[in-house]
Amino acid sequence: MARGLDHLVHAVRDLDAGAALYRRLGFTVGARNRHSWGTHNHVLQTPGFFVEILTLAEPDKLGEDGISRFFGRFNGAFIERHDGLAMMILESRDAAADRDAFAAVDIAASDVLRFEREGRRPDGSAVKVAFSLAFARCTPAADAGFAVCQQHFPENFWNPAFQQHTNGVTAIAAAVLVADNPSDYHIFLSAFSGVRSLQSTSSGVSAATPRGDIQIMDPQAYESHFGHRPPSLDRGLRIAAMRFRTRDLGACREALTAGDVAFAEHMGRLVVSAGEALGATIVFEPA
Repeated sequence: MARGLDHLVHAVRDLDAGAALYRRLGFTVGARNRHSWGTHNHVLQTPGFFVEILTLAEPDKLGEDGISRFFGRFNGAFIERHDGLAMMILESRDAAADRDAFAAVDIAASDVLRFEREGRRPDGSAVKVAFSLAFARCTPAADAGFAVCQQHFPENFWNPAFQQHTNGVTAIAAAVLVADNPSDYHIFLSAFSGVRSLQSTSSGVSAATPRGDIQIMDPQAYESHFGHRPPSLDRGLRIAAMRFRTRDLGACREALTAGDVAFAEHMGRLVVSAGEALGATIVFEPA
């Protein structure tokens, strides 16, 4: 079964600066959350998809458990090198079944890992949220992490009040990855996404998931599409950009201008460069 985009992790050294960036971009950003293994985050939502702005704020809390290893330490090591999009997480209805499916094609990296934390409603009241993760292994991709996420109390997490943004964003259109040879990742992308029939073009390969596309482009195609060079590929495949759909490109333009965010208009899209957006290229396009 195909797995839609659940969330992307934007790992940053300065979490306050990360949250401020997304507010300047015209997003509604939630309160700071703290994890028992030392990472802190802010979340911004669209229906069924969110961006997790994250840092390793308390590295002394890292343990020997799976979440510390596959999530906490991975993101901590990532931000020692750079800010940017560190992890792609797809939705799961059954994390154990997905783990078994990954194991069957030799891409499983972990057992099922469950954790809980306290969340907040718009009125400030506390609710419990819980997730089960199963991580997948992609080689070579030392600076890109992959997992699926099963939510156990989705009614406590998703909230329409958090999904209203002054930039008019209504949905994720795609996550964009870059590799020197996109076809090298064809088998992994299909197994990880559950999309059997991928689209192959001269630019790369893509999977049309139930919630947004996953595109893998070569560096030349990436620069052509977005007008900026991709991140370094010295450590293999990278998660480089997010494409968002907005119901009103004019309102989005106004929100970026009001936030004093530098952007370019390229191929009918508004593009905020990785240099402006803490290592992540952020793209807005008509819904």
